[in-house]
Amino acid sequence: DYKVETFKLVFDVKKREEVIKGIASLPKEWSKIDILINNAGLAAGLDPIQEGSEMDWEQMIDTNVKGLLFVSQAVIPGMIENKSGHIINIGSIAGKEVYPKGNVYCASKHAVDALTKGMRMDLLPYGIKVSQIAPGAVETEFSIVRFKGDSERAKKVYEGFTPLRGEDIADACFYIASLPGHVNINDIVIMPTAQASASITYRNN
Repeated sequence: DYKVETFKLVFDVKKREEVIKGIASLPKEWSKIDILINNAGLAAGLDPIQEGSEMDWEQMIDTNVKGLLFVSQAVIPGMIENKSGHIINIGSIAGKEVYPKGNVYCASKHAVDALTKGMRMDLLPYGIKVSQIAPGAVETEFSIVRFKGDSERAKKVYEGFTPLRGEDIADACFYIASLPGHVNINDIVIMPTAQASASITYRNN
């Protein structure tokens, strides 16, 4: 639809060796990365801390925190060399608040919030921009993944109101990335009109 050239890399962000190998395998004409959007993230389960699954915890921390770190660290040296670049981290309202049974997922997204601020400071001398977008409820496969394929339960998350769409977040990324060089958007929180906070949503049912 957008008539732009793309080059696809497939690797598991949780595995540092795969990340390094993947980024290093880029053809020369694709090797200069101007914008990195760290969008890999997931929630696994919605259990109180005393009933949580260690496997779920590791999956969330490895993807949401370590994955962001591994990909960023693989890309940043090229940006430092060019003295320019833009990293956009996709956080969450769960990185600004904590909601019941959100425990480890919220912790992982609070880490993204902190890492964004830390990266902004560390990369300041190199002219590299760092931004975060923290969305509320976005209707994607997020809830199906969280509830491990239970589509009925996932569907209920978005019932009775109009959630955000993936395109809304893509538009925000485009806006942030297209601003003049002297402008850095540190943080944007985007919510559906019907959602006031992580745990308060007005539903028409």
